[in-house]
Formats: sequence, structure tokens, C-alpha cells
Amino acid sequence: MPAAEPHSPSLSGTCKNLRVREAGFDDAALIAELTRTAWSGKVAAKSSGHRETSERVLQHLQHGGAFILVKEDQAIGSVRWVPLESESQVWAILRMGVLPAWRGERLSEHLVEAVIHRALSAEVSELRLGVRADQPRLLDLYAALGFELAPELEYAHANPQEPPPTVMRRLLRY
Repeated sequence: MPAAEPHSPSLSGTCKNLRVREAGFDDAALIAELTRTAWSGKVAAKSSGHRETSERVLQHLQHGGAFILVKEDQAIGSVRWVPLESESQVWAILRMGVLPAWRGERLSEHLVEAVIHRALSAEVSELRLGVRADQPRLLDLYAALGFELAPELEYAHANPQEPPPTVMRRLLRY
């Protein structure tokens, strides 16, 4: 469940007007719109992210949480996490996206780092994510953030109508 007070991890470098804030339940419609817009033209049309609803986002917020990336008071990206049903100390990172006008600046790293810090503070033991087969360039991004390939794992949120994603994990020490 989202914390009562927004969480804003500190950001450094040239991102003075950039912040990450923890989402609340009232952000569900915004996050759904951010996901659909960020994935448009970037992620395969078959992906369920293109049909994201505020109801689905609200389910994620009720069971896990989300961060919203804000630049100059405009929401420009988001990411979600939920604990795995079978392992509550393992979180799955879901539906990360940055709007097209803001891509190429490595801003998604701030979203992933925010989830890592939140997981550490919650004493979560592991983070997992799935990289779509049509997005292999993301493997290097996540590897640079400490995620490792985990071919022995199955992605819990995989779309059965798509090729299985590559699972990556990051073990956490708190």
C-alpha cells in the first residue's frame, strides 16, 4: 500500500527540475494514461499495456505501489511494483515507461532506483522484472542497475499470447 506521505528520492546531476514521487490511489488514471502513452509506438501492439485501465493500476497500488517521474511539474513517466503471490519478499517491477518527448535521457533509471530504495527500506529480498522479447536493448539498462539474467525463473506476469520475456533479478541486502 502506498505510504501516507510522498517519497521523493534525491536526484543528482543535470536533473534539477526532476523528481520521483510515490503514487497514491488517486493517481491510478494518470498512471494508466502514462503507460498507454509511453508504450504507444514503442511496445508491440499486442501488449496489454496498450489497454491499461485505472482499475488495473488501482489493483497494483493496493497490493504494491508505484512511482511517478515528474519534470517541471509534468508527469513524464511511471513504474509499478507488486509482491509475488508466492513470495511476498520478492517484488515484481511492472509497466515502466517514460513519455516519448523525454526519452534518451536515461530518466527511467530514476524510476528503477526509486523502487530499489523503497524495496530496501521494506526489507524486500529480491526484485524481478521481465524484459519483452522485442525490447532486448533494455537488458543492458537493467544490468547496469545491478540486475542479472535469471533464465531459471518464469515471469509471473507474462502474457501467454506473447513470447516469454527474459527474467532478470536483483538480490537486495538491507
